[in-house]
Amino acid sequence: MRIEYLYRFPVKGLTAEALEAAEVAEGGTIPWDRAFALAQGDAAFDPARPGWLPKRNFMCLMANARIAALRSSFDPRTGALSVRAPDGAASVENVLTEAGRERMGRFLAGFMGEEARGTPRFLHVPGHSFSDEADKVVSLINLASLRDFEAKVGARRHRRRFRANVWFNGAAPWAEFDWVGRELQLGGATLRVVKRIPRCRATEVNPETAERDADPLAELRAHYGHVDLGIYAEVVEGGRFAVGDAIEVLPE
Repeated sequence: MRIEYLYRFPVKGLTAEALEAAEVAEGGTIPWDRAFALAQGDAAFDPARPGWLPKRNFMCLMANARIAALRSSFDPRTGALSVRAPDGAASVENVLTEAGRERMGRFLAGFMGEEARGTPRFLHVPGHSFSDEADKVVSLINLASLRDFEAKVGARRHRRRFRANVWFNGAAPWAEFDWVGRELQLGGATLRVVKRIPRCRATEVNPETAERDADPLAELRAHYGHVDLGIYAEVVEGGRFAVGDAIEVLPE
């Protein structure tokens, strides 16, 4: 098995950024993955005491399909986040500064319009991940499982609907579900698979059109009797992995 694609998602709900390689630390995520989020004005998130909150507290594709039309990129060397709307309006800010986050928050809240609740805040707390999971994890999806799903549905389901960090080839369809509790060697890092990934309504959103044009939850349930696609894994031994690196299921 080998890594085919590798992504990070710097801002919760926004653009995937393709990577050639990633260096992960024990107990950590891919660097800068879900490092920023726009918290709704009624979200009880305290940056001084950061804790996990469900995704509806934040700008997210499950509730805010139109944000799929935004195009964003982040440069960790300078802290510059660029976000461009379909009409050409754009914001470029150093979101590692409080002032930059305030301006970016106003831009994103303006784009969201009536979907913004109260006064949203654009957040970054070093070391905190705005993941859908309370624990810090890396998400992986087997390309053979996606292809099997597409064959059952009879239509393409763009992989960016599912927002995984690692896409891999070389395993039988759905074999990854048998790895829960097992350790994987990804390049120079060791990960332990902790659970299957239950999908949500974010997968309805076409990443190319920002329209809700499919129902993967209903499709998965109809064809497989569950709504899972992909696995979450925690990093138990840090290291580097890259596109093309081997993935091995380690002996129990």
